[in-house]
Amino acid sequence: MTPRTAPTGPAEALSAALTAEYAAVWAYGVIGVRLTGTARNAARAAEAAHRARRDALILQLSSGGTPVPADRAGYALPYPVTDRAGALRLAVDVEERTAAFWRAALPHTGGADRNRALAALTDCALRATRWRRTAGVTPLTVAFPGRPA
Repeated sequence: MTPRTAPTGPAEALSAALTAEYAAVWAYGVIGVRLTGTARNAARAAEAAHRARRDALILQLSSGGTPVPADRAGYALPYPVTDRAGALRLAVDVEERTAAFWRAALPHTGGADRNRALAALTDCALRATRWRRTAGVTPLTVAFPGRPA
């Protein structure tokens, strides 16, 4: 899941970011069942962070009179997730993809909305780095989070 077309305004940009948050929450359900211990706790915390951001966006959009995009019943995974390695790979991908939506929102937002988008992008980038470290993937960081490689 990546932004398909450039948003035309703040409401559209935030709506697109909301769709990414929906998918992230769903994906962490798949990720969490393949992890144990500290990694499972990190997946639960990540899911909670995405839920909180999703809920805040729903409230913001609906209170502003913007139609709120509906969540889907399920999402197609980019590959089978059958073990710890697959779950960690998906966790990195989820954070990178969600970061891409928040990055796309930056030029279309201002003020508090832009600050929220930047905070979300930063949060996703940090979480992706932590997942890369847990998975033993290098490099741990990317030059421009949310931007295609």
